[in-house]
Amino acid sequence: MNAPIAAKLPDIVSTNVGALVRLRPRDSLNSQALVDAFMSSVKASVDARQVKITLDLSAVQLINSMGLEALLDAQDMLLRLGGWLKYSNASVLLLEIFDVCGITGYIKSVDASTGTDRGRSGGAIDQARQRLGDILLDMSLISNEQIVEATRLQEQTGMRIGHIIVDKGWVSEQDLLFALSRQLSIPVIRLRPGAYDPDTSSLLDQTVAKRLGVFPIFCIRGVLYIATATPQAVPSLTEIEERTGFSAKPVLAQRDEILRLTEQNAGSSDYSPDMIADVDEDFEHIENLLPEDYSAIDDVAAGSPVVNLVNSIIQRSIRDGASDIHIEPSRIHSRVRYRIDGVLYEYKTLRMELHPSIVSRLKVMANLDIAERRLPQDGRIQVQTQGRSVDLRFSSLPGMYGEKVVLRILDQRNAILDVDKLGMTAPNLDCFKGLLKRSHGLVLVTGPTGSGKTTSLYAALNHLNSVEKNIVTIEDPVEYQLDIINQNQVRPAIGLGFAKILKHVLRQDPDIIMVGEIRERETAQIAVQAALTGHLVLSTLHTNDSAGAVTRLIDMGVEPYLLSSALVGVVAQRLVREICPSCKVTTLAPLNIVERYSWDDGATPQLAKGSGCRECYDSGYRGRLSIHEVLEADEELQKLVLSGPSRDGLTAYMKKRGIRGLLDDGMDRVRSLHTTIEEVNRAVSIEWLSMFATTERQPRVPSRALCPGHYSVQKSQRPIVCSLPSNLSFC
Repeated sequence: MNAPIAAKLPDIVSTNVGALVRLRPRDSLNSQALVDAFMSSVKASVDARQVKITLDLSAVQLINSMGLEALLDAQDMLLRLGGWLKYSNASVLLLEIFDVCGITGYIKSVDASTGTDRGRSGGAIDQARQRLGDILLDMSLISNEQIVEATRLQEQTGMRIGHIIVDKGWVSEQDLLFALSRQLSIPVIRLRPGAYDPDTSSLLDQTVAKRLGVFPIFCIRGVLYIATATPQAVPSLTEIEERTGFSAKPVLAQRDEILRLTEQNAGSSDYSPDMIADVDEDFEHIENLLPEDYSAIDDVAAGSPVVNLVNSIIQRSIRDGASDIHIEPSRIHSRVRYRIDGVLYEYKTLRMELHPSIVSRLKVMANLDIAERRLPQDGRIQVQTQGRSVDLRFSSLPGMYGEKVVLRILDQRNAILDVDKLGMTAPNLDCFKGLLKRSHGLVLVTGPTGSGKTTSLYAALNHLNSVEKNIVTIEDPVEYQLDIINQNQVRPAIGLGFAKILKHVLRQDPDIIMVGEIRERETAQIAVQAALTGHLVLSTLHTNDSAGAVTRLIDMGVEPYLLSSALVGVVAQRLVREICPSCKVTTLAPLNIVERYSWDDGATPQLAKGSGCRECYDSGYRGRLSIHEVLEADEELQKLVLSGPSRDGLTAYMKKRGIRGLLDDGMDRVRSLHTTIEEVNRAVSIEWLSMFATTERQPRVPSRALCPGHYSVQKSQRPIVCSLPSNLSFC
């Protein structure tokens, strides 16, 4: 009868079977006690000169990095003594983990049926690097006709062939992962509970993980295994190595699985030390809007972590140049997003139970009623940081899961108060300045919300400002305070709207009047009357282009004969993101683009694209510039307006006069390598995007944003980041 070679150790059953030792853990190898018990059993066998061990994994459901390292350490010990460690009865999950972490090649299985390739196989594959299409064809996942069609679309659009075939529905995302695995010799993992080590996932800051689109799964002997959908993104792997001190090794996984786990992981550490430490000592909340009444954060941080959390969210947004902060409740999480360069990025997800405390803290800072949660509230918060005061407009809106809060950041330092810095081309700038030189008349700035209309008006006022002129503004709300100018805020709650203030402003002997927005008939009529009676009136209007301003005012009830005499010019504008100068890469424009936009000036134009870097948080864009369309009212236009023109009539007039539209100005910026065609069409129209049947993927967080997606255009061996459909996840 065989006797055990050593006393039974906690949670490990050790049995001598002839010349072999069989070890059977009673539970998962994911705790220090279980791992120590396993190593003690191995050492006891070695002391008894039994160096051939079989590990029965039938009761092991989970294993972490520590457990995997223990297996390797045990194998090293036994191999040095001429023995070995083998395993048996491993679950499918464990086999997948062993494949990913290289355990399979070092520790063999005694099960004859165990294989290392659980993907779809189509026969022998040459070990030399093959094209993805050939691999898919060999795996019987795609036909020759589909490869030809995908290649044609790739030449037209520049998209990766893998994205095309998944978008067409010819191959599933998981099958493409297996094909990419064979092409790149990178393992595949299906992320699910147990397929990663929770302790390892915390080795990389969650905001960085979101931005790079990765998820750490195991860390073994100085190698950090990273689940990623973009394994060829070498800069991302380099950054991970620099941040963690470990060697990074990519593992293929689906992007949506990575994002899901990253969000879940982020929600479990709301008070992370790096977030609390993100608040500088120079950040203060001005409690009562009095310059001498400051309350330092350090005085209250020890008493309430929520205070530090709110302060860090605000300060981080100011540092990153955000224009808005969105704090949104959902069924499971509270999500914090920043709007940077006109695009929302997810910064952090918090536990839902923290949301009411965060909203209450912001209401206290804005001097609002924290007990009122059924009605929307508006307020103002003032903070001081980096040696300057920053205003925030608070707005809350009750929803299904709680109150959503939006904070509009009004940073005087980021305000553009110089018309020469609005980014206008020389002809448009000269025309705009000419409009501002008029002694009277109506000048309109048009565009959708967020197109920079108010900024242009402030720059115009600053250009006109002098002690010889009485300038009065009517705003909702007053965003930036200007010297000498008399600024007034509307208060609809007490019946003080644009029209009522405008009536009284006309009795204040104004030279120049700025009306924040013409919203209804009465304001439009009074503004036109003021322009006819010797005042220069500046205002904004929500229309798509300059021609639309004329028809909109007529539709509001302004008589054409009055508008004809009052209107002196309209400026339509949009904001487009500028290519990041730190990672700008240039290429020759495709022939179909040259033909589409009639760039037939004899030379093939160049196009630029941001490849993604730390400076732009892998988005390829940093900062914004404006594109404009300036329509100056001449005698011919006055006659046309007098007749109550249609939209087609105004468009024909602009074409006849050679007035360059928004798209024309935007394409000039594309050819001057300041922005991209996608960005211009996003701001002006969607026709170009529909041509390629792609949509732009939205980046995530500062710190911040997930890389939009990649396709590999070889230039100095670096992948170029490009906009691709959000449901695609491969390089």
